[in-house]
Amino acid sequence: MRVSKMAWRNVGRSRRRSFVSIGAMTFALWVLLQYSGLIQGYMSAMENNILDLAFGDIQITALSWQDDPSLYSRIVEPGPIVEKLEAEGYRASARLLGAGLGAAGDAASGIMLVGLDVKRDATTGSLHTAVDQGAWLDETKPEEVVIGRRLARTLNLGVGDELVVLSQAADGSIANDLYQIRGIMLGVKEGLDRRGVWMTEAAFRELMAVATGAHQIIVRRPKGSELAAATAKVRALAPGVDVKNWRELMPELASMFDTQKGAIWIMFIIVYIVIGILLLNTMLMAVFERVRELGVLKALGASPGTVLRLILTECGIQVGIAIGVGTLLALPGLYYLSTTGIDMMGGANMSFGGIAFNSIWKAEINATTFSGPIIMLIIVVFLAVLYPAFKAAMIKPVEAMRHY
Repeated sequence: MRVSKMAWRNVGRSRRRSFVSIGAMTFALWVLLQYSGLIQGYMSAMENNILDLAFGDIQITALSWQDDPSLYSRIVEPGPIVEKLEAEGYRASARLLGAGLGAAGDAASGIMLVGLDVKRDATTGSLHTAVDQGAWLDETKPEEVVIGRRLARTLNLGVGDELVVLSQAADGSIANDLYQIRGIMLGVKEGLDRRGVWMTEAAFRELMAVATGAHQIIVRRPKGSELAAATAKVRALAPGVDVKNWRELMPELASMFDTQKGAIWIMFIIVYIVIGILLLNTMLMAVFERVRELGVLKALGASPGTVLRLILTECGIQVGIAIGVGTLLALPGLYYLSTTGIDMMGGANMSFGGIAFNSIWKAEINATTFSGPIIMLIIVVFLAVLYPAFKAAMIKPVEAMRHY
């Protein structure tokens, strides 16, 4: 108890020194909290865009699909597979895929047709929210389609205009029909931006003469489950088909994602090292300013262990104050970054591995946003104060009394 009281008195008595130490730790924590929120927001947005708009966590296709992605390579009975997955807590939706020619006026372009169950597909991703103009698909209006933004520019189409679709149906006949543009997408994925045409499942089946089956099942794993374990579970639930997670489907993109994550953590480590050096200098300064004081304390009978506990207790008090003040100061900034964010490209979309990303970089706030930086600050401060504390504990009273 004597050590605790003395530590509190020393913190209050040496206000200039305490202010410098607490100020350094408060500023360090403020920086780390902002950085932590931004990094978590960046990584979450990147992964969510990959999963929500492009691939899903896992894709199920016919065994021959990866080698021959044709209209005829279909999962024969997707319904029972989807039902089994949903019973296990997964979210799943079947899609139909085809190719053709889109025309409007004098312009024409190759297109990729995507037929989907509008309600069920909305549970597996956020594609339905990525509409720039107009609206997303409506099951009651199969004559309307949504197209990619670059395709809209190529064909000079707007909401309400008409698109002619030509292709070859599964029965060998000519598939052709006229559709009204219901919506134009934001940037989603490079290939889909240039060629994507989304339509209802019923419209696709009628156009392409595909009465049964599906080309692809998009699967989202239960929250908290590991990707590898979820993939193994889906393979067990869906035998006789090809099951791959997004990392297996796009190893180059996964590698780029991991590289980015590694670079970010290296920056995190550098920031912590800089903060550790700053705090080490601050604590050394605090010890050197108190050499005579500590020498007198030891001359009065204080043991090296008592001096060590005193320095560590003083540091603990200052860290506690810094955590409280730094967290409070960081809250307004985190709120702004999580709601408004930082516009990195003046409103234009960015692209990473062919996947479009919103240029507004927002922070993510959760328990880890605070716990990570606070725990790391405590560790860094403890390591930084060990050398000054041991140095103070080993001070010889006679030498300390002569120190100026």
